[in-house]
Amino acid sequence: MTETTPTHTTPPQGADGGYAAYKPRSPEVRAAVQALRGLRQDLLHDAFAYRPLPRRSTDGPLLRAVPVRLRRFVVWAPHTVVGGLALLVWMIGATPSPGWPPYLLMSFLPAAAVLLTLLRPVAAFWLSLVSAPVLCVVDPLWDLWPFQPGSFVAHLCVMTVVAIRTRPRTAAWMWLLTLVYGGMAELLAHPFEGTTTMPMLFLSAVLLLAVTVWHIRRDAEQEVTAQQTVTAHERSRRTLLEERTTIARELHDVVAHHMSVVAIQAEAAPYRVQNPPEELERAFATIRENAVAALTELRRVLGVVRAEDYEAPEAPQPTLADLDALLANVRQAGLDVDKGVTGAVRELPQGVELSAYRIVQEALSNTLRHAPGASARVEIGYVLGGLGLRIVNGPPPGPAPVRKSPGAGHGITGMRERVTMLNGEMTAGPMADGGYEVAVFLPVTAAAEGTP
Repeated sequence: MTETTPTHTTPPQGADGGYAAYKPRSPEVRAAVQALRGLRQDLLHDAFAYRPLPRRSTDGPLLRAVPVRLRRFVVWAPHTVVGGLALLVWMIGATPSPGWPPYLLMSFLPAAAVLLTLLRPVAAFWLSLVSAPVLCVVDPLWDLWPFQPGSFVAHLCVMTVVAIRTRPRTAAWMWLLTLVYGGMAELLAHPFEGTTTMPMLFLSAVLLLAVTVWHIRRDAEQEVTAQQTVTAHERSRRTLLEERTTIARELHDVVAHHMSVVAIQAEAAPYRVQNPPEELERAFATIRENAVAALTELRRVLGVVRAEDYEAPEAPQPTLADLDALLANVRQAGLDVDKGVTGAVRELPQGVELSAYRIVQEALSNTLRHAPGASARVEIGYVLGGLGLRIVNGPPPGPAPVRKSPGAGHGITGMRERVTMLNGEMTAGPMADGGYEVAVFLPVTAAAEGTP
């Protein structure tokens, strides 16, 4: 046994030495503490951190239309815009001033705050806010308070750039701090006739609101894109599982048929021989018992892939011998298709013929769905060691007689699953003339060819 020592929290003591009643924080206090924590995280913690402005991506739809030679310059567009804003602020602040020091401060200090957003955005905000009263004192020629023209434009530019580079909560904190500075400046010192507090608050609120809406829309688009990606991935997985389920059902029917035949032949074999030895009867009985047991286990395991409303087909599974009927049915649907066979036609294992039939069926269905009006050709090659398939369709005519059907978009996935199951190879892709080609090779061992 492990002995644990209980710990107790000592409540705070009152003025008389006794323990005072514990009073939890009110929701207002918790909200204020949380707000101050957010202010510290956004504008105080790592305020001078080095965060360079990244280059613009070339994946946008507008940048794809730009020539390749100019794209290396277009990626610097955000930096160019910030530099242009800094130049504008310098031109506004470069007013006639008595002496060089005021001129340098009025000219370069607001512009430096704008340029600093390229490297340290939060520090640029503090520089812009702190430099505003300094510029008012240094250059008394402007009868404006508490923002001179240069610092007024610089502060708007800095808050906008910082809001774009950070998040909406930071924009709210910058606006509130600007409000606090403007209010204190109006109350403590107002030596000038004109005031720029209200215009600053109004214009900055409009700009920051627009940036916040842009942030929200961008986040929503990213979330929708991520959700669509997840949905497409889940749809692909579901389609893949459904295709594997279909293959398992078909193979179950094929294997169950052969196991039933083995069990029946093993039971009937002793009656075909007069006076069979006892060892032979026991051998056939063992074969029948094993076949029945295997068939029972197969039905028990693969029964889970059958839907509740699934009914096993009464007719046998299709093979390549039924391909002519499939082509006739497709021709009735409007597809001009012909068939070519090379090599010595022979009977292949039923699983191979079933997969080949389904691949041809799916390829022709894709032609009807995605290339209405086009012609198709099915080529079957009986080669040494396997079966070759090639289904090719031409480009659809200009004025398509039938509108294209989108479909599920996972027909190729089902074909690859069947080919992978048989350790085969498959290639599928568009051709140079605008058509589409599906080429498949299904290996068949020599021992398996004798067992249809």
